[in-house]
Amino acid sequence: MSDAPELHKDIDAPTGVETTGHEWDGLKELNNPAPRWWLIVWMLTIVWAIGYWVVYPSWPTLTGHTKGIAGWTQYDKLKHEQAEITQRQSGWLGKFHKASFAEIKQDPVLFEFARAGGEVVFKENCAACHGAGGEGRRGYPNLNDDDWLFGGTAEDIYNTINVGSHSTHPNTHAVAMPAFGAVMGREGMLTPAQIDDVATYVSYLRQLVASEAFARGQAVFQQNCVSCHGEGGIGNRQMGAPRLNDAIWLYGGDKATLVQTITKGRAGVMPSWQSRMSDDSRRQVAIYVHSLGGGE
Repeated sequence: MSDAPELHKDIDAPTGVETTGHEWDGLKELNNPAPRWWLIVWMLTIVWAIGYWVVYPSWPTLTGHTKGIAGWTQYDKLKHEQAEITQRQSGWLGKFHKASFAEIKQDPVLFEFARAGGEVVFKENCAACHGAGGEGRRGYPNLNDDDWLFGGTAEDIYNTINVGSHSTHPNTHAVAMPAFGAVMGREGMLTPAQIDDVATYVSYLRQLVASEAFARGQAVFQQNCVSCHGEGGIGNRQMGAPRLNDAIWLYGGDKATLVQTITKGRAGVMPSWQSRMSDDSRRQVAIYVHSLGGGE
C-alpha cells in the first residue's frame, strides 16, 4: 500500500464544478475552462501574428529589419498614394493653368480647387510673416482687411507676390517712407517740434479735433506729406503711400510710433517669390489671399 496522501477534489455544491482551491472570505473560484470560441480566436491571433511576421517587415535585425515576403514599405505606400493624388490633380491643374483669374472665379469647383491649393502654399511659405490666417502682425500687413498698398484684386496680389517690395526683382515695389528727422548726424527735413505737430495731426485725423498743435501739424502735413499721402491722409496707391485716416496701421498709430515713423522713415521688405515657387502656386496663393475677405 502507498503512503502518499490522497488528493481530494473540492467540488462546489450548488454548481457541481470543481474549484481551484482559492477562497476569499468564503467565496470560492470555480475551475471553469475558457470558452471554446475564445480559445479559437486566441489561436487564430497567434497564427495571424506569425503570418504577419513572415509577410510584412517586423523584426529588427543588426542591419535594419526583416523585409517580409510581400516587400511592403511605408515609403512605397506613400509614393503610391502621392501618385494617385497627383494623377487626380493633373486634370484640374491643366484646366487651372489655362484659365484666367476671372474664369477661375466664375467656376466654383475650379475656384475651390485653386483656393485649397493656395492655402497649403500660403501656410508653407507666407504664414511665418503674415500669420496662419493672414491676420498679420506689427510690420507685416493684415491680408484680411480692405487696406492695400499696391492693389487688392487677385491680379494685383499676384503681381506683388511676383515682384515683392524692396526686393531684388527689377520691377519691385520700391516706394519708401523717407526719414524727416535728424538721423545719423544728417540734418532733418523737419524739426522735432514739427514732427510732434504732424504726429498730433495724423493721430487725430479721424476726429479732426481743434487745437493749435493740430493746426500747426496740418500746415506741415500740407507742405511735406500731401504729395504722397493725399489730402486728409486718404493715401495714394500709385505711390504705395498708405491711408492715414483709418484705424489700420502697419507699425502702429499711437503718437509715439508716429513720431518714430516720421523721424526715421519706413521701408518694409517683401521678397519676390517669382523664382521660389511655380507660377501656378503663385496664382493659387493670390486667389487664396483674395478670398480671405479683404480682396477687392
